[in-house]
Amino acid sequence: MGNLYNDSRFRLIIFANIASSIGSGITMIAIPWMLVSSDNGNTVFGYISICMTIINFLITPFIGNLVDKMNRKKILLISEFVCFLFLMLFTLIGFIGLPYEVWQYTIIYMIGSLYYTIYFPTMFALNQEIFNKDQYKALNGTMEVQSQLSSMIAGALASILLVKWDLHYILLLDVLSYAAAIYFYMKLPYMGKPIDKKGETNKTRVSEGLRYMMIRPTMFVFLVFSIMPFIGVMITNYLFPVYLRDVLKASASAYGIESMIYAFGAIIAGMFVPILARKIGNEKTIIVSVITYTIAISLIVLVNLPVYLSLMFFIAVGNSGARVARNTFLMDQIPNEIIGRVDSLFRSIGLLFRIVLLALFTQLVSSDLIIYCFIILSGLLIVASGFVVLSWKKGFQLKGDRKIELSKGETT
Repeated sequence: MGNLYNDSRFRLIIFANIASSIGSGITMIAIPWMLVSSDNGNTVFGYISICMTIINFLITPFIGNLVDKMNRKKILLISEFVCFLFLMLFTLIGFIGLPYEVWQYTIIYMIGSLYYTIYFPTMFALNQEIFNKDQYKALNGTMEVQSQLSSMIAGALASILLVKWDLHYILLLDVLSYAAAIYFYMKLPYMGKPIDKKGETNKTRVSEGLRYMMIRPTMFVFLVFSIMPFIGVMITNYLFPVYLRDVLKASASAYGIESMIYAFGAIIAGMFVPILARKIGNEKTIIVSVITYTIAISLIVLVNLPVYLSLMFFIAVGNSGARVARNTFLMDQIPNEIIGRVDSLFRSIGLLFRIVLLALFTQLVSSDLIIYCFIILSGLLIVASGFVVLSWKKGFQLKGDRKIELSKGETT
């Protein structure tokens, strides 16, 4: 672990992530709040979320293929630079005195969403590639702490800036954060693997992740349903602002406080989940985390604002705990040359779930039935918890009954 923290590559990645996460985090808190606060904003934001989820669903397999073929540092630099240019344009619009409209909020939200769609699988594959296997638990835990500490700072700043600053000043902060991230990534000493030039992107290449998992059916079921807390978080990114405003009658500052509490819980998970995983294993840690998230989300509709905010801690622990342990499990089991496509497979499945749920929940929210959204989400999480436990008890086997020795980290 000490070697990890002394590694200059690790420090540069952390600094770059902190810079971009704080700026983009503030913007991605501010924009949803402004959208839901506009005329007919709840429905508009719901449809925007659905459209972006569909777009991300369509491009995710190709991003996974790109991650496995292209220099991963270059992918990160290109995505940071594109975001920098677009947000600079919208910042200038505000500084010259033009008012922001819903379509501009929409484009800014799309930029942030597409950035995350590219960033997460690329960073995941890059980390697996350049760090050692015995560092994965500490690496994923520390990355979670960094990510959520940045979110906590973003939430704290957003709760203040939303009532103090105009949007163009918030966007300027985001622009500066992307510029800092570009600087740190450029300093990263990484040459990357040789690019595979034997063929162009095609259906066979893109679907390689699915073919790899189909001979590991029980592991596939385990990994599909263990992603449900993350899907829940993505869905509640739409539900929580509406629930806070319309049901709990909270202000914009409460939304920022919610983000801070969530980040605090995720930081705690990032610090202690690697320790727990070393004691009981990644699989049991995933199970405990999924069940924790399920219980917390199921209580949301039964409580008042103070308890609601307290539950954010346990929601964060459940989601982040599952993510840290699950990422370590994937890094241990999946070869780096195919990690982008396998990771994109599960991201695509998660996005498909989100498309269906967002379509349903947008209609329910527009009919003032948001409570039913949480009831449905709770039911799905209970089912997912059951499948996670059952698939783990059955054991992970290749077709043909060749046992995968998880403790030895085989990737056959």
